[in-house]
Amino acid sequence: MANNGSSQLVVPQAGAALDQMKYEVAQELGISLPSDGYYGNITTKDAGSIGGSITRKLVQIAEQSLAGR
Repeated sequence: MANNGSSQLVVPQAGAALDQMKYEVAQELGISLPSDGYYGNITTKDAGSIGGSITRKLVQIAEQSLAGR
């Protein structure tokens, strides 16, 4: 499978929810995100912390959803 370099959400409407989650997680971690949307000045460590925390939360939500079936 070829990688065309773009990421597309399976559910496009989820974009706003993921964006909101990014800001919530950053706030929980004490990381301030720039209001202008340019993330070039965020350290790799901080970006990884935000991404890792989002992934953990999404996995937890999925596990809870599957357990409820």
